[in-house]
Amino acid sequence: MTDPTGDPSAPAVCLDVGSSWTKAVLVLPDGTAAGFAEHPTTSDLHEGVDAAVAAAAASAGRGAGPTPQVLACSSAGGPLRLAVVGAERLSTVEAGHRVCRSAGARLVGVHTGPLEGSAVRELAAQQPGAVLLLGGPDGEDPGVLLHNAGRLARTRGRWPVLLAVDPSARDDALNLLRAGGRTVQSCPNPTPRPGEIVPGPVRDAVAALYARQALGARPRRPGEQARSRTPVAVADGARALARLSGTGVLVVDVGSATTDVHGCGPDGADHPAPTVMTVEGDLGVRDGAAGVLVEGQTEGLVDPVEADLLGPAVAALAASGAAVPADRGAAAEDRRLAAVAAVVALRRHLRYTGRIDASDPGGMPGLPGSGAGRPSPAERAAGDREIGLVVLTGGVFRQRDPAGLAAVAATVRHDPALTAALAQVDVEIDSESVLAPAGLLAAHGRERAAGALLAERLLG
Repeated sequence: MTDPTGDPSAPAVCLDVGSSWTKAVLVLPDGTAAGFAEHPTTSDLHEGVDAAVAAAAASAGRGAGPTPQVLACSSAGGPLRLAVVGAERLSTVEAGHRVCRSAGARLVGVHTGPLEGSAVRELAAQQPGAVLLLGGPDGEDPGVLLHNAGRLARTRGRWPVLLAVDPSARDDALNLLRAGGRTVQSCPNPTPRPGEIVPGPVRDAVAALYARQALGARPRRPGEQARSRTPVAVADGARALARLSGTGVLVVDVGSATTDVHGCGPDGADHPAPTVMTVEGDLGVRDGAAGVLVEGQTEGLVDPVEADLLGPAVAALAASGAAVPADRGAAAEDRRLAAVAAVVALRRHLRYTGRIDASDPGGMPGLPGSGAGRPSPAERAAGDREIGLVVLTGGVFRQRDPAGLAAVAATVRHDPALTAALAQVDVEIDSESVLAPAGLLAAHGRERAAGALLAERLLG
């Protein structure tokens, strides 16, 4: 969509406001990248944004001339923090993990049995963005469910409740929750029978909640331009890259808190390239680093010796926030975690699209670029067909170490679970952080500049 207030003859500052870093790229009207700056993301976003914009302009030596148009996207809200409350431990834990998978959520707590005072206090301390309330298999005694619904209704906190229970008990639980003023969304029961988990519909609801909160703080200044979500900007960049390269593209965006994968098929004759997106809320290279280590071991990418070696670094990274590597060793640890995050995210995405064997019988959820709804099987397949290029992007890859970055690309290219699907596919690294800026340019009527930027800095 073209911004009617923008001047296409003016330069643009393309902002990506992440959970740890705010990145700014100054792009000239012809698509030339003229300056880059980054600043730690601040609590109200504005200080970091202003500093990054000013530094990007200063890095290009710009003084007089047209005022740059500011185009911004944000994922500063991070993953959706999801707590799960259920009756039985094993099924509740498994359902919680499957519901979060690829839906932009991170599981922060599991509470089973009747909620009492200490459990309620623990749940509140976990600061969930939403609570998933389960009741067990259909036909079970709803006593524990109704008790928990009543306790949640009386618990302080603005988080909504996803009520995913037996239809015969749903109305009673719904009435209890709403009587306490709680916002509630009903979903099908993901554990309808013992030993069976059907996570898809609840995942869709979780994905929609993630999409609404991913922006972080909203603009508050008069006339300030509304931001889009970073995943949408990256998806727009992936489409522009697919048009430019003439092939399908997989983009892996490794962030501090989440890792996203965008599958974009080549343009057809009469329609734009379809895009399928998955968001992994447990994979990141700062506050998501612990999830990378856990999932890397689960997937067989990280052996016990390496896990022990990386453990102290992961603990430090999870608490470091917006920190840059202090030395070459720390930079290498960053790259290794980013490589593992990229491989795990790609495996999950390709299982969802059916290109590699699915380890999860319930399938993986897909998030279209709009962030709402679940794509059809045909859309899932179309989003990844004819893949000829994989691009790794994210601030972690802005390292001036060609050999180290080449090793990251090799890890992805030669992963045994990915080789069948990605054989003969080029793997490129967006070390100039131009993919999201290109998406912002394309979405604001600057398609030619977007193409020139990608051709010069990513495909050149």
